[in-house]
Amino acid sequence: MKHLILIGFVFFNLISWSAIEDSLKTNVDSLKTDSIKKPEGIEKYKEMLAIIDSSIYQSYKEYYGKSSADSIIKKLGYKESDVPEFSDSIYKMRIQNIDALTPFQLGWNDEVISVVKYFARKRRTFTALALGRSKLYFPMYEEMLDKYDLPLELKYLSIIESGLRPTIKSRAGAVGLWQFMFRTGKAFGLTENSYIDERMDPIKATDAACRYLKFLYNMYNDWSMALAAYNAGPGNVNKAIRRSGGKTTYWEIREYLPRETQGYVPGFIAMTYMMTYHAEHNIKPREARVYHYEVDTVCLKAALRFKTLDTLLNVKMDDLEHLNPQYKKNYVPHTHDESWCIVLPKEFIPKFIEMEDSIYRFDSLVIKQYVETHPEEVSSGGQSEETQYHYVRSGENLGVIAQRYGVSVSSLMNWNNLRSTRINIGQKLIIYGKKKAPAEKKTSPEKTENKNTTPTKTSPPSDYKPKEGTPSYHTLKSGESLWTISQKYGIPFDVLQKLNPSIDPKKMQPGDRIKLK
Repeated sequence: MKHLILIGFVFFNLISWSAIEDSLKTNVDSLKTDSIKKPEGIEKYKEMLAIIDSSIYQSYKEYYGKSSADSIIKKLGYKESDVPEFSDSIYKMRIQNIDALTPFQLGWNDEVISVVKYFARKRRTFTALALGRSKLYFPMYEEMLDKYDLPLELKYLSIIESGLRPTIKSRAGAVGLWQFMFRTGKAFGLTENSYIDERMDPIKATDAACRYLKFLYNMYNDWSMALAAYNAGPGNVNKAIRRSGGKTTYWEIREYLPRETQGYVPGFIAMTYMMTYHAEHNIKPREARVYHYEVDTVCLKAALRFKTLDTLLNVKMDDLEHLNPQYKKNYVPHTHDESWCIVLPKEFIPKFIEMEDSIYRFDSLVIKQYVETHPEEVSSGGQSEETQYHYVRSGENLGVIAQRYGVSVSSLMNWNNLRSTRINIGQKLIIYGKKKAPAEKKTSPEKTENKNTTPTKTSPPSDYKPKEGTPSYHTLKSGESLWTISQKYGIPFDVLQKLNPSIDPKKMQPGDRIKLK
């Protein structure tokens, strides 16, 4: 544990490390020189690769970077300040045109038309921004949706959820482009720990969203219902079906859904309309910060800080953070059983490959020198002397919070006068630094016997019995997860986990046998 605290502290004291890095700069040139010694003829090889890369870049730029908005706006004769409006019949005709080319049932009614008009008048800047941001994400979305045989229009759902901002967090605790809650993200294989939150990983979160949406569609066999369930959860949709007397379409159960979900499907239809007909409304895409074809992925062989890439490759920290939002501490960890990857601007990929070993070596030198020159800080575990406050977020428990701040659960309970480990979202907790912490209060044995110092799985109910007819095993199919299986057979998720202790939700494959009883 002390070792983990030491390493965790060392990796993130960036202010002090800047001085260490300066002292190591003299070694950088030699590291670079050593890294690029190649056999004779390498210059011709590089020249050939540069020509190929340039050709690929230009073809992608022509395909993904070209927008027809300018030519349409010019043809329609709009001035920059024009905000066109159309008759209801035009809106309906356009929605019908979209509907004819998608498996969605994009019905129109007065409610939908009114939302479309609102978007066309009041959400113009938002639409322009989303069009610009889409240049990085939509090519990847389309590939992923095609992989799972899902409607391509689902890419617009991410705009409604997050505005295509991967680091956004809702008040309820949902995170990322697809706004996964902690438990749903975990159920679909998204990792979250002190360093990484894969709900903010564009690629992995999109893959999880595709599997979740496919599961919801298979449940209701209706895309509008699936979208409602994505927003409100299947439980709320099922309650709305019961309250409606057994109706099974979105518009029939809409009045029984949560208020937010009542506007969710009309909002999706309106966003689909705006992304299709933005030029007709005199809306130009904002310039994209980065295009999908301008970046590529490399997987790492060792732990690495973003600061090192900034130092050796001159990749801007801001760009690294923008392209890799899943790394919460600007640090990519390394474990023996998993390789983590980063996204870089393509122009830096050749340089990274040439210098890769030197990059890892430089990073380790920074760590080593910091440990040697700051023994007093390292030995203290880097614990702040100041008092901090933490507001509980969705999915957190005392074990998770204690691990984050390097304290014990019992200390947290003592400092905050907690009689049990139960906490609520939004609750304010006081966290003391090493020299500020008050003395531990003595508690009687009967008051402490239920305290846990680490998060544990909920024990299954002692009276739980599988439903009659439940098979002993289930063979995993494409798109399924432990969570979807638990819902299908009515088995509590924690029970299913206990029945399958060797199953890693993230590495499950079609054909795996899942024990059900």
